[in-house]
Amino acid sequence: MQALRAVVFLAFQLIVTPIYAAVMLLLFWIPRVPMYRIAASWCQTNLRGARWICGIRHQAIGVENIPTGAGVGGHVVMSKHSSTWETLALTLYFPPLAYVAKKELLALPFFGWGFALASPITIDRKAGTDAMQQIATQGRARFEQGFWIVIYPEGTRIRAGTRAKYKTGGARLALQLGVPIVPVAHNAGWIWPKGVFGKRPGTVTISFGPPISTVGKDAQKLTAEVERWIEDEVARLGVPS
Repeated sequence: MQALRAVVFLAFQLIVTPIYAAVMLLLFWIPRVPMYRIAASWCQTNLRGARWICGIRHQAIGVENIPTGAGVGGHVVMSKHSSTWETLALTLYFPPLAYVAKKELLALPFFGWGFALASPITIDRKAGTDAMQQIATQGRARFEQGFWIVIYPEGTRIRAGTRAKYKTGGARLALQLGVPIVPVAHNAGWIWPKGVFGKRPGTVTISFGPPISTVGKDAQKLTAEVERWIEDEVARLGVPS
């Protein structure tokens, strides 16, 4: 039954994704934030589909830790990355988000075309040390346009229950831009793992930590602080029921 639900959900995605991509391509001329909101609607449509078809629900804790109100500037969001779920769900809670992602994603049919119009920060991994400068330059532009920035410190999706060394790129970006980091933990990887199959019914918990200041810290110390909060919280959340 779980495999059948996963196939039905894949069919659902194959139907809705080209529709959203076509709308975004037709409206390529509109400003960045309204365009982002169309992409965010696609994310939320997929979350509803996952709930209806696969029984994947969620609950949030620590939402009060997300800075809001007039005068709140851009932040860097650093999240655990063990699923596709969190990429979709972050759009529910934050201001417009610019995701740091590899340039190759833009070549994917429909998804990549729409993603390119949603104001991501794309990097060429072949650029080596220049990649950090690419991110910082695009990051400043995105802040000016009203976006926050999302970066996954592990660099790739990590299987639930395992850990990977956190990269310092997110901390270095926050230091360069002089902004705090909002850490995010969740246990979605147990319910929505990498791949088409493996999805199972259950309730994901996503947790938002208090913003972590960059003042007086170097990239290593800041990364260690972010990693400690995220991994401790992931362990506390445990396996979803």
